Amino acid sequence: MKTRKLGNSGLEVSALGMGVMNLSFGTGIAVEESQAIKVIRSAAERGITFFDTAQAYGPYVNEKLLGEALVPFRKEVVVATKFGFKLENGSIKGVDSRPENIRAVAEASLKSLKTDYIDLFYQHRVDPNVPIEEVVGTLKDLINEGKILHYGLSEAGATTIRRAHAIHPVAAVQNQYSIWTREPELEVLPVCEELGIGFVPWGPLGTGFLTGTIDTNTKFDSTTDLRASFPRFTQEAIKANMPLVTMLRAIAKEKNATPVQIALGWLLSQKPWIVPIPGMDKVEYIDDNIKSVDLELTVLDLKYIDDQLAEIKIQGARLDEGLLSMSE
Repeated sequence: MKTRKLGNSGLEVSALGMGVMNLSFGTGIAVEESQAIKVIRSAAERGITFFDTAQAYGPYVNEKLLGEALVPFRKEVVVATKFGFKLENGSIKGVDSRPENIRAVAEASLKSLKTDYIDLFYQHRVDPNVPIEEVVGTLKDLINEGKILHYGLSEAGATTIRRAHAIHPVAAVQNQYSIWTREPELEVLPVCEELGIGFVPWGPLGTGFLTGTIDTNTKFDSTTDLRASFPRFTQEAIKANMPLVTMLRAIAKEKNATPVQIALGWLLSQKPWIVPIPGMDKVEYIDDNIKSVDLELTVLDLKYIDDQLAEIKIQGARLDEGLLSMSE
């Protein structure tokens, strides 16, 4: 497995990471625990060293799952988790990045992950009620105490990133980014490049759409699948956005690859400090995704993709209004 450095942080990870969330939460029925552990360990055995979870996934259960799965690999892997949501009775009730909550989540995450340090601790969403300088001050203290090694920001804008970085270097920014969600290119990626910050795209496969396995007949259970509330996953939006999948399939056929590999290969080709974290809940998905690391997309290939994308108008907001309001 090839590796990449997350900016100037000193963190070196596999070129492709693994988002663990959908093994227990978010995009359907949870995978049975023993099978989920097998999938995570299969990823580690194949050279993936970067694993992403969060307190809010489940909530709580996803961290515990990852902690148990990585016991045999802990010294060889980088574990990222997140704080910043207010949780009540297992549900998200807004954001909370008060110093006391950051510390409480850090302690709980250390226990859930069965570790004595967290490699990368993200603020899950910007909290408008707590200045980012205060948030970073608390994170800096946790770094000095050895409880976390690095910190990052998720769904943060350029201004917030700059303010945070001025207090203590940001190791990585994790925003949604993919071939059909390109907003970070406007301001966030340039700031990351300027400041030497790694970028970790979540949803690199369009929350499943770019795999080519979703069409207008696909149903999303509102009780188990977040996509049921995403405007981009209505039947009308799926129908309107299918030309994107058609394009990926055509390029994949030409490259003797899969749409998944093209979508991930496109991301990997953007910057050498970008590390996508696709969710992979089956071993065969891991084997498919990993091949994207060695896929070569030429300058002409990338120009062709950009030219094709310019002709496709993506329909539907990427998240529901409630989640979008938690981004800044």
